[in-house]
Amino acid sequence: MNYQKAFVEVGKSVIQIDIPSEFEDVMPGVKWGSVIGFPTVAYWLYSVLSRRIEGNELEYKHGKTLTEEVGACLLGGHAITAEISIAAYEQLKLKGAFDGTPHSESKLLEWLTEPIQLSNRTVKYRFARQKAKYIANALQFLHDEKAPTTSGQALRNWLLQIKGVGLKTASWVARNWLDADDVAILDIHIYRAGLLGGFYDDHLTIEKNYLQLEQIFIDLAKAMQVKASELDAVIWYEMQQSSSIHRLLENREQVKNGTISKNTIVYINRKKTSYTPELALA
Repeated sequence: MNYQKAFVEVGKSVIQIDIPSEFEDVMPGVKWGSVIGFPTVAYWLYSVLSRRIEGNELEYKHGKTLTEEVGACLLGGHAITAEISIAAYEQLKLKGAFDGTPHSESKLLEWLTEPIQLSNRTVKYRFARQKAKYIANALQFLHDEKAPTTSGQALRNWLLQIKGVGLKTASWVARNWLDADDVAILDIHIYRAGLLGGFYDDHLTIEKNYLQLEQIFIDLAKAMQVKASELDAVIWYEMQQSSSIHRLLENREQVKNGTISKNTIVYINRKKTSYTPELALA
């Protein structure tokens, strides 16, 4: 098998990572793609492995208790930035919202409508009334019932009984709390990465085909020989930071399955990354 060679600098040492040829299938019909192209499957493998080597793995657990973790994840989601959701979680935690007491919806709403101080500005939390209701229901449920912890899927399915908790939020909690690799947190960032990397087709949607897309993601992680939880976190982090996603989506057919044009490729631009000349595109 031919390999692509990528390197990671650690102190004065240089560690070589061998990744299968860009033209090889990682799964049937899915190419590895070029390791120097974002966001191919090969790129994601390099990103996961380089973080391990550098000791720079992503931390994704929020709370010290399951109640805190559920609260943190419920405060995130669509149209709420990670910065604001984390700040709201920290503010509610200081109020004692996640101390194990089933606080009332009205008390949670009072706390959620208080201004949130970020580093350089004050903001208000969106959807405070809706989230106060969901958190109140969650707190009562968690107080009354005992959570299963035998697997990520068992915990995820149990959490789905809470009003306002869907598959994504329940999977988010299960992944974070148990470091589970039998669930995946599928949001727009993971979905777009799948479209661009060629392991998702747009005839499947998160809303209608969550469990099918989740299984594809888990199978991909197994084929890459990495943890699904680790891969999920790395993809989400880098996709939400990228400014090139919309341009890449417009040229998706050129990016898909490793067929990357020099007009659409986004090169790795990391201080600790290099690659052999034969991999570079002219």
